[in-house]
Amino acid sequence: MSMGLIALLDDIAALAKVAAVTLDDVAAQATKAGAKAAGIVIDDAAVTPRYAVGFAASRELPIVGKIAWGSLRNKMLFLLPGALLLSAFAPWAITPLLMTGGAYLCYEGFEKVLEVLVPHGEGTPAPDPLATAPADAAALETQRVAGAIRTDFILSAEIMAIALSTITSPSIWTQALILAVVGIGITVLVYGAVALIVKGDDIGLALAQSSRPVSGIGHVLRGRPTELEPRSPSAIDRTISRLTQPVGRGLVFGMPYFLKTLSLVGTLAMLWVGGGIVVHGLAGYGLTGIEHAIHAAAVAIAALVPPVKAAVEWLATALASGAVGLALGGAVFLVMHYGVEPILNRAGAAKGH
Repeated sequence: MSMGLIALLDDIAALAKVAAVTLDDVAAQATKAGAKAAGIVIDDAAVTPRYAVGFAASRELPIVGKIAWGSLRNKMLFLLPGALLLSAFAPWAITPLLMTGGAYLCYEGFEKVLEVLVPHGEGTPAPDPLATAPADAAALETQRVAGAIRTDFILSAEIMAIALSTITSPSIWTQALILAVVGIGITVLVYGAVALIVKGDDIGLALAQSSRPVSGIGHVLRGRPTELEPRSPSAIDRTISRLTQPVGRGLVFGMPYFLKTLSLVGTLAMLWVGGGIVVHGLAGYGLTGIEHAIHAAAVAIAALVPPVKAAVEWLATALASGAVGLALGGAVFLVMHYGVEPILNRAGAAKGH
């Protein structure tokens, strides 16, 4: 009996070791996949806050929560099973789908750059789905949330495809676990950041106005710095407010610039990630010229500054991939606006008649 118990304990220990190794492998691969999708994550965080613009402060976080739930539902119920089916039955389709998504990112990035360089004139206003909104607040909120979830679906599909392309485990269960970890982790990261961005100016204003940052912390976080606070600040309130009030004023002043910077970073990330995906995909089909040229140029530039060689090589690679992405986005833009759109417009006109 004692030998049997020892053998059982030994088996349990072995299984625990296997489980620990599997979990470590899942964590490592999920981290790698998340890092690969960083550019899309940045763009997602840059795009989403605009969907909460124009609503009462009390509705901002609920709106972000609805979009986050829709994003998570898309990832878990549709994109994850779809990715596993692709991996099991059509692995050859993963690279073309990635490249298609990369070309779309380049197209979106090019449009954003073009809008900055050549703003739409009065005669040709830019179509904005947020501009044509119903008057009813509830209907407007529903419309905004639905639009945000549709946009997120495209970005989430690219994130899950990138994550799938980095997974080395042949086990479908391990793949599913890694994709689930990536999907949940990125959703929490993106929409947690979006919630902070959306409420950043409110929190800043509350901190700047409040002389009771400790005793009235709940009211500060809700953007109501004076509601139900004690009449006289405590000694610790007076001490802490010397720090929090300047921080609050800095947040109020800096948030518009931060949002503009985030939007710029998101655009650059779209071009860098999209261009890199397409270049890497071409190399997978034997067309290695562009990838080799980018690598050789990055290595040569990095050799000029040995102390920060790795960082410079990464930056040079990203810039070169971004340049490829911008050129590809321009080509897709021309095809879409001067080829595909006129055909679709003529087909629509023909159906109308």
